[in-house]
Amino acid sequence: MNKMPSPATAEPIQPMKRLFRYLRNYQGKLWFAVSSSVVNKFFDLMPPFLTAWMIDTVSGNIPAWIGQQTGLSDLWSIIIFLSILTVVIFGLESFFEWLFKKSFMELAQEVQHALRLDAYQQMQSREIGYFEDQRTGNLMAILNDDINQLERFLNDSFNEIIQMITLVIFAGWSLCAVSLELGIIGMFPIPFIILASIYYQKKIAPHYREVRERVGEMGSRLENNISGIQVIKSFTAEDFEMERVTKSSLEYRNANFKAIRWNSLYVPLIRIFITIGFAATLLIGSYWVINDLRGFTVGGLAFFAMMIQRLLWPVTRLGYVFNEYERARASARRVFTLLDTPNKIPNPEKPISLYQVAGEVELQKVSFAYQNGQTILDDLSLHFKAGQMIGIAGPTGAGKTTLIKLLLRLYDVSSGKILIDGKDIREMDKRELRRRIAMVSQEVYLFHGTIRENIAYGLELCEDEAIIEAAKKAQLHEYIMSLPDQYQSIVGERGIKLSGGQRQRLSIARAILKDAPILILDEATSAVDTETERAIQQNLRQLTKGKTAIVIAHRLSTIRHADQIIVLREGIIAEKGSHEQLLTQKGIYADLWKVQIGALSNMESSS
Repeated sequence: MNKMPSPATAEPIQPMKRLFRYLRNYQGKLWFAVSSSVVNKFFDLMPPFLTAWMIDTVSGNIPAWIGQQTGLSDLWSIIIFLSILTVVIFGLESFFEWLFKKSFMELAQEVQHALRLDAYQQMQSREIGYFEDQRTGNLMAILNDDINQLERFLNDSFNEIIQMITLVIFAGWSLCAVSLELGIIGMFPIPFIILASIYYQKKIAPHYREVRERVGEMGSRLENNISGIQVIKSFTAEDFEMERVTKSSLEYRNANFKAIRWNSLYVPLIRIFITIGFAATLLIGSYWVINDLRGFTVGGLAFFAMMIQRLLWPVTRLGYVFNEYERARASARRVFTLLDTPNKIPNPEKPISLYQVAGEVELQKVSFAYQNGQTILDDLSLHFKAGQMIGIAGPTGAGKTTLIKLLLRLYDVSSGKILIDGKDIREMDKRELRRRIAMVSQEVYLFHGTIRENIAYGLELCEDEAIIEAAKKAQLHEYIMSLPDQYQSIVGERGIKLSGGQRQRLSIARAILKDAPILILDEATSAVDTETERAIQQNLRQLTKGKTAIVIAHRLSTIRHADQIIVLREGIIAEKGSHEQLLTQKGIYADLWKVQIGALSNMESSS
């Protein structure tokens, strides 16, 4: 069966549209927040009306609607009414401001929480090749910085867009309702502001996209350096790494400078348009009042002066809004690219059940090549009976570890099949498959926490007795009991408080506790001392009893008692047989054995 073609990265063409599709899950809360914001802006625009009504009232031009709606005719009574109305309107404006701010903040928090979990779950489900192609700092930037940027957009800038749209519609209508000609003159700058803003958005968008990329690169550089601080110090490479961090930081700074150049230019240019519109409105309105034209009153002039200010000056915030919009757009592109890119190794639609696994493993004409096209395994066929211990040896790059990755379905074969108990692993649920396999890797990863937590990792319910028994079998119990906090001792990040051999033994204890029918030991004794290795080897038969054990080893003494030993070279089977059979063949395995026991050097010295 040929490997499926790799799906292209699903980068969203319209990332913000994709974000709002995601918000459909929160439609009720979103519309409540938007409605509260619209009502708040309606009340926020009432002061120009109140001021105009009050000025006209004290000038003797009482608005007709007051007498019609209230029946009031006394001047002082009308002034008291307008004062009370002012208090009520400001009270309602404050109430709805509290309401929309609270609603948008809660919505932003819920969305960022759900989005981060969805992004993490999607990332965690991705094939191992994805992580090998990505930098850790870049992934961290997506899960932290980019999602936080979307939270800030929903919290602030999205509301500003809603309020700005409400402002233009309501203020524009009210200005034109009072005087169509003067309203058009006052709003004359708006089309130019919008066109300038669209041009500004197009210019600044690529710069903010570059900023987000530089953040990820710098995060990767810092994460790598902090993780490798011991290597940096041992090679006295502090100056070299300082130069690399400086370079990454300068690239990030320069990317921001490019955006700042456009950002700083926007508001001063927009103010020129606003000033022209505002001055023209005051000039023409004052002329009408002085010459008693078109029935234009002093209150009307005050209304226009205040409303034009309220309409045009907030429009200068378009630059900030576009800034935040583009930042959010760049972040949304990265987040939804992660969310929408399909897994290259998907689960089957109807996976077969795995109630009981005996542990029989078979490879049928398996070939595999990485994306660079280099063939690692070529037409490999193997059969391991359930309960057998299989040793795999061979030089570096022969394909030993790749074989294990294929068995765990971290990669899919390019051609051929891998069967467990006669069933193709591609027809199994990946999680169910991996639950049936316990692995001890050469590169041990421990999580920050206690020794107990790390031994019982992935097992929700586990008795202390079982954990202690696993530690004893891994030759770790005595060391743990010598610690002040014993099994509650903290191992530190990545197990930094433990030696390499102790981390290896803890990993073996973890695999023993999992008690899976298939046990994989990938250079499991590479980091332990000779005495511990001997003790583990003595217990190896007991550890693998009743399990199919696949043991990869450079130290051939680890696999000398295996039921079958496979020697790989350049992705094919070079030799196969028991320890004794392979020695008699005097091939690759026999040469490696002689080197390791020192026989070859003794022969050379005697000759």
